[in-house]
Amino acid sequence: MSWPMVPLGDIFEIARGGSPRPIDQYITDDPDGVNWISIRDASNSSKYIRKTEKKILPSGVSKSRRVKPGDFLLTNSMSFGRPYILQTSGCIHDGWLVLSSDKEVVDQDYFYHLLGSDFIYRKFALLAAGAVVKNLNTDLVKTVSVPLPPLPEQRRIAAILDKADALRAKRRLAIAKLDQLLQSVFLEMFGDPVTNPKGWPRASLEELATKIGSGATPTGGDESYKASGISLIRSLNVHDGDFRWPKLAFIDDDQALKLRNVIVEADDVLLNITGASVARVCRAPTQVLPARVNQHVSIIRCGTRIKPAYLEHALMSPAMKIQLLGTAESGATRQAITKAEIERLEISLPPLDLQSRFAAVEKAVVSQRDRFSDAMRKSDAAFSSLQGCAFSGTL
Repeated sequence: MSWPMVPLGDIFEIARGGSPRPIDQYITDDPDGVNWISIRDASNSSKYIRKTEKKILPSGVSKSRRVKPGDFLLTNSMSFGRPYILQTSGCIHDGWLVLSSDKEVVDQDYFYHLLGSDFIYRKFALLAAGAVVKNLNTDLVKTVSVPLPPLPEQRRIAAILDKADALRAKRRLAIAKLDQLLQSVFLEMFGDPVTNPKGWPRASLEELATKIGSGATPTGGDESYKASGISLIRSLNVHDGDFRWPKLAFIDDDQALKLRNVIVEADDVLLNITGASVARVCRAPTQVLPARVNQHVSIIRCGTRIKPAYLEHALMSPAMKIQLLGTAESGATRQAITKAEIERLEISLPPLDLQSRFAAVEKAVVSQRDRFSDAMRKSDAAFSSLQGCAFSGTL
């Protein structure tokens, strides 16, 4: 089936947001203020933006852009192109594009899936290619052509994609529930590692670790990475309780030799120590070896008095996370945790047999989570294929 390809500018009114400056002077707690819609009001788990954290003074509205329920918002930089459907009204800053349409032509759910699809992302990526900061320009977005089937067909396609997306959402929820289960088991067995309600003895990581240290980025940065070889673990690979394999970098033997002081061993606890991902933590999987870390990741190697599974989850606990983030924020120029600060960090120290029991529970739960994660990856691939069929007229 062939549908007409229509420029987005013929389907939507497309405009960029604006920010009254300095914005802090326009933020207000007055209930009569106007909703100020920011990126932080959006959630990866929802396609809607229903409320805002902040409001601005009415005097700032003329320096911004009004939006209304039913409008689409697109992020226009960084993770550009991510769509949201507005279920509130307010003003948007210049990090957003707004797409307003005639509901007689556009089914919201169809265009939510279309605007968030790989099909559109690739087109947006080409528009943003070559720029230092990957921004979407309104005039260029207007030129992007998309398939526009009749409204009943839009609704049929959206219903199919909604069902497939709901299955993915259930799998994501199952993974999140397993993570919550582990956190609950940890707190039940050990209590809060900062307030230490069970009265365990305490020790610093300097006393408990046999190694604490970070590495470096090879000369040349990204251009120096190889297609295969020795793994170079970067902060983007380290997520809380989860080692992420996409974009894992590789270096050759000569580059690795220069990083011989940060050879990674299985079950080393990896802690992000700089930047926006500071304080994220996970353990090094055996499959990633041989490996090194760059300067944004610290290795914490456990001694005989502490188990890696216990240390990882202690560092992920809410109270410890607040403490680590507070340490990072105290940096003079950027978020950072120094080696000395890691060494001074104190942690409660339960008996080894109790730590071992938790490690056994954690192993079983993580095994189940890994199975769900594998199913999630397959669901994502199938959903992407389904989108391809939907927007090529073969669904």
